[in-house]
Amino acid sequence: MKKKMFFVAAVIISSSALAQEDSASKNLDEVIVTANRLQQKQSQTGKVVTVIGKDVLERNQGRTVAQVLNEQAGITINGALNNAGSVQTVYMRGANSGRVLVLMDGIPVGDPSFINNEFDLNFFSVNDVERIEIARGAQSTLYGSDAVAGVINIITVKQNVKKPFNLKSTLSGGNLSTFRGNVQLYGKAGKLTYQTRFSSVNTKGFSAAYDSTGKQGFDRDGYNGIIANASVQYQATNQLSFRSFIQHSAYKSDVDGGAFRDDKDFTINNRNFTTGAGFQFKNDAVAITGNYQYSENKRNFLNDSGSISGFAKYVRDDYFSKSQFAELFATVKLSKSFTLLQGADYRFGSYNSQFLSISSFGPFSNQFRDTSVSQSSLYASLIYASANKKLNVELGGRLNVHSRYGSNYTYTFNPSYAITDKWRVFGSIATGFKAPGLYQLYSGFGDEDLKPEESKNYEIGIQNKAGKLTHRLVYFYRDIKNGIDFDNVKFKYFNFPEQIVRGLEYEAAFAISKSWQVSGNYTYLNGTDYTQSRITFKDTAYSYLLRRPAHSFNLAVNYKYNDVFFVSVNARYVSERFDVTDFKKPDAALKGYFLLNANASYTINRYFKVFAEAQNIGNTKFFDLRGFNSIPFLISGGITLHL
Repeated sequence: MKKKMFFVAAVIISSSALAQEDSASKNLDEVIVTANRLQQKQSQTGKVVTVIGKDVLERNQGRTVAQVLNEQAGITINGALNNAGSVQTVYMRGANSGRVLVLMDGIPVGDPSFINNEFDLNFFSVNDVERIEIARGAQSTLYGSDAVAGVINIITVKQNVKKPFNLKSTLSGGNLSTFRGNVQLYGKAGKLTYQTRFSSVNTKGFSAAYDSTGKQGFDRDGYNGIIANASVQYQATNQLSFRSFIQHSAYKSDVDGGAFRDDKDFTINNRNFTTGAGFQFKNDAVAITGNYQYSENKRNFLNDSGSISGFAKYVRDDYFSKSQFAELFATVKLSKSFTLLQGADYRFGSYNSQFLSISSFGPFSNQFRDTSVSQSSLYASLIYASANKKLNVELGGRLNVHSRYGSNYTYTFNPSYAITDKWRVFGSIATGFKAPGLYQLYSGFGDEDLKPEESKNYEIGIQNKAGKLTHRLVYFYRDIKNGIDFDNVKFKYFNFPEQIVRGLEYEAAFAISKSWQVSGNYTYLNGTDYTQSRITFKDTAYSYLLRRPAHSFNLAVNYKYNDVFFVSVNARYVSERFDVTDFKKPDAALKGYFLLNANASYTINRYFKVFAEAQNIGNTKFFDLRGFNSIPFLISGGITLHL
């Protein structure tokens, strides 16, 4: 009864609430591929998908992929607004870190040496991305482990390339001695389509750690990064195509010793290499896709600790991981109304690490020997679309077999119905899972008997497109069992009893005129963690989620004149959050904050465009992580050449 009452209230709210990000302003019915692994309009699925288009990414060339994602409904990325090179921790719909699966061109990417198998978003550049599709809600039936709260599909492949040679280059600079450069060569010659890119970012940055006294002289922490990638596609016939790709990303960043702790000679040096190939056969009745991807990650932490007092005078920590992914899936048009999606995939991950410290007591070394796990899965979905295009239903399931803990399964039921040509309702009941990571299983703190984290997810929503206003409201509820966390008494990873998160997401856009548009989003989270107390280490319940705000709001006002001049003013509000403090100490409240950003561009002619961007215009002092600085006032500008 309570859920029914909540839904009625939600519908009433949706008819009078305000706004969503520009990224969804025209995309609530755009063609998408992430929802069901086939091209379809969003009105043909009940999945909640937000699209960040190329136009939005090009207007944010002074920012990072994490910063752009951080302003989308349901997403919080800790580290996005910290110093360059900070760890980018992705939270979606209140789920813990590592519960969002990142895809690159539809293929999962991750780093097995991370505790939660996350992927470092610092390895992506805005200039290298064509669009981003965000599918919120449990997606484990289609995408397997880690897709507990959703998936983020970062798409790098250019579409509709026609000329044999195209050159695009962007140069920009800003305060903090920040410089960005990007060059792209791409084209189509006969049956061959190619693209290659190179990007670099250099900045002297600011101190990662916060000097609470203002008198300790914390030094600036710089960042240097490069990204190079290339891909080719060969259209062998009208029905059969082949693709191969390669990407190398690397960055070196200065870091500090921890919250409120400076360190003048602590660096990280991270690298990623990814390559693979695939094919697609497609006709009017069937589409068959196969992909293979190989990835290596190297992470090095080096601290020549002569600048600080402490136990160790030299610390080096090295991690090396590799992963492989192979899949084959097909969509079969059974009739005008029914489509069958079926597939299989295989995942392999391994890593090793070496640790060395030198102190007055002598050297100490330790290592994590090369260890691996694998997963194999079979999945299928039956998709129904009525002849009148009003009713759409997806029913699917996945069987996953893990080399350590055995098998588990997930399912999805996802209907949507167009009440009129302007109103559509949708909902889903779906399960998700996350397999424990290698470190959680096999390290000195691991437990080989860990079970997969499992979740049940419910959502219901309504979407309306009435003239110049497009908006969508979604209520979701997720119940996680066997959550994976760290036991501070036994110093082991364990399965905690439960986490419950309820939430509300609202996205909308209003076209005031051909030139003016207002858009924005609002997210509400209400979570309860039934886990171990961080003070007494006994079982307890927390009525809040660490580092995730209960309320967040983003608003954009855009003005466009004759496809020549564009300006946007963006506001972001984040409510109070909590973060951990010291051993056996209560969590600390982080104050809410309000940020104002702006960007503008002017197209000189068909070849040249100039742009400028300002972040944190009021130079607001705020904290997303306790003891670490967030961005000050940043300004940048540059020029784009397109031949």
